Amino acid sequence: METRTLRLQRGADRLLPTTVWQPTGDGSFPLILFSHGLGGRPSDYRELLTSWARAGFVVAAPAYPHTSASATDFNVLDVINQPADASYVITRTLAELGVTIDKTRIAAAGHSAGGVTTIGLFSGTRDERLRAGVVLAGRQILPQPFIGPEAPLLFVHGRQDNTVEYSDGQAAYSAVQWPKAFLSVTNGGHIASGRSLDVIATTSTDFWRWALYGDQAARNRLKPDATRGGLATLQDNLG
Repeated sequence: METRTLRLQRGADRLLPTTVWQPTGDGSFPLILFSHGLGGRPSDYRELLTSWARAGFVVAAPAYPHTSASATDFNVLDVINQPADASYVITRTLAELGVTIDKTRIAAAGHSAGGVTTIGLFSGTRDERLRAGVVLAGRQILPQPFIGPEAPLLFVHGRQDNTVEYSDGQAAYSAVQWPKAFLSVTNGGHIASGRSLDVIATTSTDFWRWALYGDQAARNRLKPDATRGGLATLQDNLG
């Protein structure tokens, strides 16, 4: 696995340094755009994102200009501008990495405010290049429908989350009319760790392998992996 940083910038003042983890070897790999939570940084999610990269995905994770740990002018409301940033990062990553990425297999994921950003990419600021998505502890902040080409979505939420209510995650899930699944971490809070993170990493990797590679064996593993150890349950409406 290789790691690099792309020095990206949208417009005059939106710096978007982007950490990229990519599998070793030849071939064109799917791309996953990942968005961090408020006050976060891409490296906070290294364990999860590198598990995806090892499974055969290029992962590009920008640090957003006004909501990341490195922001000098922190502004929660700037989250509404992040879907456009994310789409820009996708475009630039495709240009920078060239044939390393299969342009027909692009997805988005994010945690907390990054989950809000991800939902935006499938609703009011729809990026029609996206074929699948994972929303970790996210919610809708605007009452906009999910629009554009059908794309399977996996929602992940801890039942004990005191930052973004579990019911908010369920409401976003209910609003989706496409194939979808919901992983409920029984004793999970807002930030996953330990065995719960292992379940999330394994289940989300199964989802990506199915959604972006058409891997039926991964689809068959989805529920057993989600429920292994009794740490989580899965609502499965992927079809």
